Amino acid sequence: MSGFFDIPSDLQHSWIGLVGLHLREALLPVLAGLLLALPLAQLCVRLRWLYPPVLWVTTVLYAIPSLAFFVVLIDYTGQTELTVMIPLTVYSLVVLVPAIVDGVRSVPRETLAAATAMGFGPVRRYVQVQLPIAVPAIIAGLRVATVSSISLVSVGTLIGNQGALGNLLHDATIYNRPELAWNAVLTMGVLAILADALLVAVRVLLTPWMPSGTSRQRPEPALKDAAR
Repeated sequence: MSGFFDIPSDLQHSWIGLVGLHLREALLPVLAGLLLALPLAQLCVRLRWLYPPVLWVTTVLYAIPSLAFFVVLIDYTGQTELTVMIPLTVYSLVVLVPAIVDGVRSVPRETLAAATAMGFGPVRRYVQVQLPIAVPAIIAGLRVATVSSISLVSVGTLIGNQGALGNLLHDATIYNRPELAWNAVLTMGVLAILADALLVAVRVLLTPWMPSGTSRQRPEPALKDAAR
């Protein structure tokens, strides 16, 4: 077991250090993707004609292999974490934008009419009514984007040991130490499971009106909270 956590010195990190680095490289792009997706999704809801081209562009970008992204970016950002995180941010949009759009569009018309009658403007209605009701759909998108990002960080090992735990896969072949590969795979799997469980807990906390284990939402509590 000691060899399992005996990290080669060329990685310049302990096992805990690699875990922290991996989480940073995986979660910051998801957060950045969410911040980009929220206003973009609202535009797609308000301007329905905009949604198909936005979805097409994000899907095409998602289809670009990460290595090709690295080749394009490396001249500008070098062999750094940023070169890994930019593609992951772009990839998250293909999941988050549809999730937010679908969630916001699922808000009943009578709920929007009630919010408008109470004097809510478009921005306040979006932030205080539509987004809270869309939380289950948004969290579902975040779960997919987060687990995918935790997995894809390992590809960064191709550009100068920027793959965090994925670097262990490279060193496993160099030093003929298969336990390093097991370490990488198992640790990334545990991180993905824990991150997914945390997001489920966040959904439960943010949507107390939802019965456990269901994806349907009741808008009334969210609207009442927004009116306070």
